This record gives sequence, structure tokens and C-alpha cells, in this order.
Amino acid sequence: MAINLIESKMQEQGRGYHIEVCFSPRLADDIFVRENLTVVVVDILRATTSMIAALGAGASAIIPVSSPEEARQLKSRGFMVAAEQNGKTLDFADFGNSAFEFKKHKIRGKEIVFSTTNGTVALAKAAVLGEVVLGAFSNISALAQWLSRQNKNVLILCSGWKNTFCLEDTIFAGALIGQLLERKPYLIRCDSAWASLDLWEKARQDVLAYLEKARHRERLRRLGRDDVLEFSLMQDTSAVVPVLNSKGRIVDFDRHRISE
Repeated sequence: MAINLIESKMQEQGRGYHIEVCFSPRLADDIFVRENLTVVVVDILRATTSMIAALGAGASAIIPVSSPEEARQLKSRGFMVAAEQNGKTLDFADFGNSAFEFKKHKIRGKEIVFSTTNGTVALAKAAVLGEVVLGAFSNISALAQWLSRQNKNVLILCSGWKNTFCLEDTIFAGALIGQLLERKPYLIRCDSAWASLDLWEKARQDVLAYLEKARHRERLRRLGRDDVLEFSLMQDTSAVVPVLNSKGRIVDFDRHRISE
């Protein structure tokens, strides 16, 4: 994708807001831009897609926790829990980690505790870096519009798989960068952002087919949990923009704004 003329001039002059991509939570300590930062946490298969679906189905908030033990403790206190490890729903959980599991009659007005293999670990890392928002293909346009109004640098933090690189999160990062560049002259001085954008350009014509080579796609197939794959790659099925608030809850931005 060509950079527009305005962005080129801003890059020459060294002004503007930056976009950076971090391929794994383990690399987050070495990011370049740390000030005035919004962190977009991404776990396409499946945590951020599922959290967006839950909020869209009426959940009042998501409570992310980093371990199954924390989730189990909150379950004992009466919270509804979505919890999985390595793609498998944990035995004490009300839900696994599929967007299809969240039905309005079950969760409307409820707070839901989430514990996942990769996504909630990335959220914990993101929380110390800056303002946190969740991204997925399902809310990509609403998210891009929201980010472009914030006047902040953007870090796209891919959850990956157990601190390693994954295709699906990186492809999304490229898709989001493409939308952001259409809205605002961001600066890109990060090889991982260019690589993400190039990968999106390669995959965009048929993302589902491209992800046949993705390792996590194969994991979900083996577990019989890949029914949500096509939905997870559909763009703009939701207008929810989930933000992490000061109480450690993830809520839709509109609800967050009203509460403040």
C-alpha cells in the first residue's frame, strides 16, 4: 500500500503519531514508543473476538485474569467465567472461548471473568504500557475510527501463541494499519508494522484460505473448535470498542464514557 503524500511529508519532518506492532507479549518490554500510547490487544483466535461478542451480546463488563486459578476463585464468588487453556474449556467454566457461546439471555447485564491461554496474558502486559483497547476483525472499522480520533501513538500488541509469533494476529495488525492510514497520516518507523501491512496485502483476497497454513488453525481443527473461524475473520460485525477502565474491567467505550 502506498503512503499518501501528507504522510510522506510528515515523515520527512518527523512529526505525527506513530504506529508500532509487537508480535508477542514477550517483546513488549522492547517497544520503541512508550509515551502517549494506546495499546490495541489482538487475539483473533479467539479471545478478543469473543470478548467483543460478549459485550455486543449485552455483558456489562469483562474481567480479564491472567491465570485459571484466579478465574476459579472468582467463580466461587458467583461470577460467570469463560476459561480455556490450550484451546480446551476448563471444567469449572460456564463458557469456553468461542464467540458463539455468548447468548443474550445468558449474559445480559452480567460481568464475565475471562482467562485464556494468550489473550488475557497479553492484556496484563498491555495494562502497564498505556491505555488499552481490544481489536478484532469484527470491530476493525469502529476501532480504526476511534483510534484516529485519540491523537495518540498506537501499539498493536499481538497475543500470539505462548509468546511466539502467529499469522492471524499479524494479518489483523496489517489490516488495521491499512485502515488507520486511510484516516490519518500516521508514521511507520517499525519493521514489524511494515511486515504486517505486507502480509495483509498478501492475504486479504482470501484470509480464510491463507490461514490454512496457520498453526493455531490446525490446533482448533484437531480440538473440533474451528467452527468460529470464518466468523472470526469477518469484518465489521460489531461496533463495540472495548476499553480497559481504571477498575480493571473491559467495557464498551460508550458505556465507559457515560460512567465517567
